[in-house]
Amino acid sequence: MKKLIFVTGGVCSSLGKGITASSIGALMEARGFIVRMVKIDPYLNVDAGTMSPYQHGEVYVTDDGAETDLDLGNYGRFTNSPLSKANSITTGQVYQAVINKEREGRYLGRTVQVIPHITDEIKARILAPGKDPDVDMTIVEVGGTVGDMESIPFLEAARQLIHEAGKQNAVAVHVTLIPTVSGGEIKTKPSQHAVKELQEVGIQPDVLVCRSVQPLDEGLRRKLSGFTNVEFEGVISAWDVKTTIYEIPLVFNEQGLDSFLLRKMGIESRHADLRAWKEVVRKFKEPKVTARIGVVGKYMELADSYKSVWEALYHGGIANEAAVEIVKIDSGKLESAAGGEAHADLDHFLAGVDGILVPGGYGQRGTVGMVAAARWAREHKKPYFGICLGLQIMVIESARNVLGWQDADSTEFNQDSSHPVVSLLEEQVDVKSYGGTQRLGKSESVLKEGSLIRSIYGAERILERHRHRYEVSNAYRADLEKSGLKIAALTPDGSLVECMEWANHPWGLGVQFHPEFKSGPIAAAPLFKSFIGACIFSGKPTGKSEGSTAGKADSRGAHVQT
Repeated sequence: MKKLIFVTGGVCSSLGKGITASSIGALMEARGFIVRMVKIDPYLNVDAGTMSPYQHGEVYVTDDGAETDLDLGNYGRFTNSPLSKANSITTGQVYQAVINKEREGRYLGRTVQVIPHITDEIKARILAPGKDPDVDMTIVEVGGTVGDMESIPFLEAARQLIHEAGKQNAVAVHVTLIPTVSGGEIKTKPSQHAVKELQEVGIQPDVLVCRSVQPLDEGLRRKLSGFTNVEFEGVISAWDVKTTIYEIPLVFNEQGLDSFLLRKMGIESRHADLRAWKEVVRKFKEPKVTARIGVVGKYMELADSYKSVWEALYHGGIANEAAVEIVKIDSGKLESAAGGEAHADLDHFLAGVDGILVPGGYGQRGTVGMVAAARWAREHKKPYFGICLGLQIMVIESARNVLGWQDADSTEFNQDSSHPVVSLLEEQVDVKSYGGTQRLGKSESVLKEGSLIRSIYGAERILERHRHRYEVSNAYRADLEKSGLKIAALTPDGSLVECMEWANHPWGLGVQFHPEFKSGPIAAAPLFKSFIGACIFSGKPTGKSEGSTAGKADSRGAHVQT
């Protein structure tokens, strides 16, 4: 029978349920099993597409165009599980589906209730991704915190599945917090209460993953075991690693988490082959050089707003055996106090960076600063990488500063521009609703021979994921190419620009798609690998002997806020 592993959280949110679920998936794959990952988000939104980055972090896009929670990005970086809209479940989706069925008369006049109709819908969605006969197990992360009102139907559905499948086929992993109070005393009481709350909904955890600042000693783990009815071997210490999150599968493996889970499920397996993960951690710990990357964006206050971009930069560093120091630059600070103009002293903000990346985003705020950063990179011959909005900024910058069209802009920002070099497609201009007007998901690009991007991918055609509404205007293609921008990639029918490059520049490139969504620590996205490689050789990169920050980064890498 196929196996189910449920991952829940207690005490508080943001404990790392997604990293825990992803690490378990990585360990199971290392033992030769085929896994599927599912994320449950208890919010009423149908998906994450309309949420502000400040509310819920980045929106992660799948091949089929689903706009999902950022934890699916963790699944994609840690596992080979294919990801689609089927791997993301929200309260909004569940209730919408049940109400539609009721309106269609599919419940034959019965009273529609949370149990069984809502829970049956949840159960069907949990099981759907694992129906492929080759799949061995499905790992289900239940978002939120046990005790939240929104989570109750999902926990009930999990309880039912555990009961129906039997404890040998469905196990529960509970992620909880072990805080350290003043005086350095470590407290287990919050976790004891969190387990009791889970038990009250009918779920006895098989594993406790205990988040703490420092590793837990044997005495504390035995105490937790005694108070929670979890076997001692199932009490796992998950401390704050000092290197990279990609070490966590190794930390769990050293404590026997994967072996314990397989024993609980009655599965025999060969030892985990973790050579690739060990090599990732080795390269992270022993970098040969450092690259300082200035990321110029508008959502800098919340780290998760550009989650996949940060991780893809680190992947590029790992691929080049380089430490990556990310310098977060609020694009608004590159604008003068008077507003509407670039800051006069850009060198003050950008000095010392080896390359500049402008990521995606929506709205006009901060775009003047982004244009200024693009101009600085072009004129100083610094590697520049524009993603989505970052490509459009590249186009606006050339139109303004090379062609001399001072009002050149995107119609997203200025409807009255006399040079709308970025605009909606003609068929979208009169659309009143934003819904359905974005290019979402996997799409093909044809790379021009002789272009930088083609040399990076080593292929004529590529498939990458999109999430945007505005396009480079075809009416200005010829003018833009005269300005020194080369069209390097188009859609297969030639109707839309996918990539532009600066002529006579060591590495200046913008793409309309989001390559960060397909990057991983073992296989970095080609563009990020090449970009970091170019940044290493930009100016004078520093090694350890020259005061490098290599080896000093925390579990996410080094960040500097400006």
